[in-house]
Amino acid sequence: MAKVLVTGGTRFVSRCVAEYFRDRGDDVYVLNRGNTPSPSGVTLIKSDRHELGDKLRGMHFEAVIDVCAYNKTDVEDLKKALDCECTYVLISSSAVYPEWEAQPFAEDASRDLNKFWKTYGTDKIAAEDMALTSFEDCYVIRPPYIYGEGNNLYREGFIFDCAEQDRKFYLPGNGDMRLQFFHVYDLCRFIAALLEKKPEEKVYNVGNSEVVTIKEWVKACYKVLGKEPFFVNVTSGIEQRLYFPFYNYEYILDVTRMKELLPDTISLEDGLDLSYKWYRNNRDQVNIKPLISYIEEELI
Repeated sequence: MAKVLVTGGTRFVSRCVAEYFRDRGDDVYVLNRGNTPSPSGVTLIKSDRHELGDKLRGMHFEAVIDVCAYNKTDVEDLKKALDCECTYVLISSSAVYPEWEAQPFAEDASRDLNKFWKTYGTDKIAAEDMALTSFEDCYVIRPPYIYGEGNNLYREGFIFDCAEQDRKFYLPGNGDMRLQFFHVYDLCRFIAALLEKKPEEKVYNVGNSEVVTIKEWVKACYKVLGKEPFFVNVTSGIEQRLYFPFYNYEYILDVTRMKELLPDTISLEDGLDLSYKWYRNNRDQVNIKPLISYIEEELI
């Protein structure tokens, strides 16, 4: 049994990580402000990460999984408060790669401003640099779009709503924009693999090997409900995120390095099935955006 600290622990990725390691039998602590209930069976350290003071003094963690570090200061302040040597895992983002870099992005590709992700990506770059220089035993994980149970972002949930309501689906262009996904449980499994195998490489892209077009993704979501979408192609140049949950930006990560540690991942079909089973009973936990309202008012 390892003693593990997870930042956050209340929503989607951080909650799933905390529950995953708890269910493995580890002694899990979560660090958050206490505004949202934490999972059962974990120990809450109630604090803002920037105001920890001596709250972590005398506490030894084998691993710290930092899901909620978005900039250099987030990493720096946590490092100052930790009173132990540990394996530090930073959940970064594929947003660190600029849109002009050759794809698929490899881990040693350029990191720079991405015009779609803007400061979110550059702040993640600064967080990575701080982590890799501050912790002797450190891993950085760069995921694509994460989906699955607990997803509080209105992505697959939007498609499920359209399918339930038998809506015509308004598809950007001809639907050939490609996306890469990664199930939240696979992310947890990969973190566990890093902690167990302690590989020499420190930075990892993660994601499904299979890349899908947005048309294929929508079809897969509808299929979970036993339905087939009727598409209406939107070619008028309207800002895509007004009626669809992703930027008009396709990117692909090279996950060769990841597959050495995690050769098998959950299929998109199985992952979406799990996601819908959660979503249909937990809509109140999702940040619903007015995509359907925009479609009704502006596109129909």
